[in-house]
Amino acid sequence: MADPKGFLTTGREVARTRPAEERVKDWNEVYVPGSLLPIISKQAGRCMDCGIPFCHNGCPLGNLIPEWNDYAYREDWTAASERLHATNNFPEFTGRLCPAPCESACVLAINQPAVTIKNVEVSIIDKAWDSGDVTPQPPERLSGKTVAVIGSGPAGLAAAQQLTRAGHTVVVYERADRIGGLLRYGIPEFKMEKSHINRRIEQMRAEGTKFRTETEIGRDIDAGKLRKRYDAVVIAAGATISRDLPVPGRELNGIHFAMEYLPLSNKVQEGDLTVSPISAEGKHVVVIGGGDTGADCVGTAHRQGAASVTQLEIMPRPGDERADHQPWPTFPMLYKVSSAHEEGGERVYSVSTTHFEGDEDGNVQSLNLIEVEFVAGKLEQRPGTERRIPAQLVTLAMGFTGTDQRNGLVEQFGLELDERGNIARDEDYATNVPGVYVAGDAGRGQSLIVWAIAEGRSAARGVDRHLTGASDLPAPIRPTDRALTV
Repeated sequence: MADPKGFLTTGREVARTRPAEERVKDWNEVYVPGSLLPIISKQAGRCMDCGIPFCHNGCPLGNLIPEWNDYAYREDWTAASERLHATNNFPEFTGRLCPAPCESACVLAINQPAVTIKNVEVSIIDKAWDSGDVTPQPPERLSGKTVAVIGSGPAGLAAAQQLTRAGHTVVVYERADRIGGLLRYGIPEFKMEKSHINRRIEQMRAEGTKFRTETEIGRDIDAGKLRKRYDAVVIAAGATISRDLPVPGRELNGIHFAMEYLPLSNKVQEGDLTVSPISAEGKHVVVIGGGDTGADCVGTAHRQGAASVTQLEIMPRPGDERADHQPWPTFPMLYKVSSAHEEGGERVYSVSTTHFEGDEDGNVQSLNLIEVEFVAGKLEQRPGTERRIPAQLVTLAMGFTGTDQRNGLVEQFGLELDERGNIARDEDYATNVPGVYVAGDAGRGQSLIVWAIAEGRSAARGVDRHLTGASDLPAPIRPTDRALTV
């Protein structure tokens, strides 16, 4: 145990963010550089090293949280990094992007603020990179087997790294021009600087993983031919089909999916563009969707100089405290103020968009909405609550519905889908096609980064066992496992 009295003597203290008026002028990460290390050892000391650490159940990776908290408290950063990497290939990603279901399941959170697990995690990995503790781990010998991984998001990268370290020759195919999937082009720079991805890719290259960009399986390479070329294939293409809003006026210019809008701002940061073709500068911006992707659109619009930003959510405003029907250790729906919300804008709950209106040139100018409420379990409109708000740029951030089937990948492989439209798989993550496996959102549906990495690690074990007859690789979750919610 770290500090036996830490949870009694030390209050919760989280990473400090830079002033909002300062950070909206740049695209750097919002946190004050170096602000965690002076406080993080005491924060790690708040961990009680519970007899039954429910944080393990909250995290699908099964992170050894009490162990690396203890090492962080003692400032043994090398040992802490080893324990952290024992279950997580990319803690610098999760430490910045995960909503931390482990903290909701922290035993201390029953009646006190939870341990700052996420902050401890990112402190350990950043310290590990700075001190040179993160090095390539090439395999001792090669198996002679080859694996293709389709998609370079967190699930694909995790599967690729595990399989490379097991001795297989792995090639990752990515349809975009850079590796990283949604980590690269879905997450704004102010949320995670892309240098974190770049150095992981260099580590993986040094271990032997090969990467092929601007190559879409199904269009550029026939899936059937790919299957014949490799001993196994892992599909980690994500759930990239955005949920649409089929209301009158949807065809107007200026209405875009979030994943049309966000990647362009990242392209600017990569130096590919001088100015984004879809810019919020000087415009009244409306973001439809109240989740993390919506918040990313809000923060991006602030940095582009929007005249105003309004975020709409069809569901009621969550409470500030756990609801009775969402008891510990489940992941509760709570009112969340992200860094983007701190920077300004308005959030409107319990509203539904009825239609858009445009000018004579076909450009969106306003959005009409109406208040909604749940009546007998059904969402109903409230007559007399209609109103119009200005909207010269609208982003649709309402989630994703499934894997892209338009490129022919599903059809060419001959894959079966489950009842939700995801690629079906068995307990080993194997599809109905021999030698073809699926991991991440392509099989699970839209989910969190920790679930994607856990699935990539688990699918790698299934592939390794298929290729060699046995496997020592870990499998933290089954395809049927679900988050600890109610």
